[in-house]
Amino acid sequence: MLRQRVITALIMAGLFLLAVALLSLPWLALLFGVLICLAAWEWSGLCGWDSPPARGLYVLAVAVVLGLLYHYCQLGAAAPREQVQPVLGIACLWWSLALLWVKGYPGSAMFWRTKPMRALMGILVLAPAWVAAVYLLSFPRGGGLVVLLVVVVATADIGAYFSGKHWGRHKLAEVVSPKKTWEGFWGGVSACTLLALLLWSQLPDQQAHVSLAAVLVVTLATALASVVGDLTVSMVKREAGVKDSGSLLPGHGGLLDRLDSICGAAPVLALGLLLAGW
Repeated sequence: MLRQRVITALIMAGLFLLAVALLSLPWLALLFGVLICLAAWEWSGLCGWDSPPARGLYVLAVAVVLGLLYHYCQLGAAAPREQVQPVLGIACLWWSLALLWVKGYPGSAMFWRTKPMRALMGILVLAPAWVAAVYLLSFPRGGGLVVLLVVVVATADIGAYFSGKHWGRHKLAEVVSPKKTWEGFWGGVSACTLLALLLWSQLPDQQAHVSLAAVLVVTLATALASVVGDLTVSMVKREAGVKDSGSLLPGHGGLLDRLDSICGAAPVLALGLLLAGW
């Protein structure tokens, strides 16, 4: 299983880097949109819908939301900050609420257990992440920023895995994700702190005005949001009684199982860069 996970991860990483390097913004927006729609198909199963027509309608609804946001935020060109920032702000507020629900689970499920509420949750998880990723691409060196998003999430995950494996004793959210520990959490934070120091030391001249404190805050906030994204999807999967969201990726489960952390992190990184004056 570990070998299969590594092979699949390497293939995904290679395809991702090739796409970012070779495709223009509209094509990348379309590609990311297709991935979000595939994740929406998996989320529809977590909502409790079994019939393909119902799940297809949900995917269509998510696609329509993406189209509306693309038009509203003017993502096809240089998206105006005043159009995108409210969407990112609402997304960050949503993840704050999701954190409260994770901490309060299983009691909090009374607020979101119904199919319509879980469907709304799926839109709030997926659509703002797509907006954030496409908006990051519109920045100077936008492809690098999207790669940076993945690197921050991966660093937090790898740091948490190794520190949790060696020193993990105290459960972080036992009811939601029994394997996660506070020791792993702080290991991920430590790894991302080192990453932030490295990033700050390598900032290009045009971003020399960005302080070390700003880089630390944005990097750590992004890492923390990735943990919330992971725990939120784990909470919904636990309520649905499934281990994985799907079986699309050998050794990894579903696509949503790999996108959950990125969905939490993307809006936070994009908003953080805006507020930091990038």
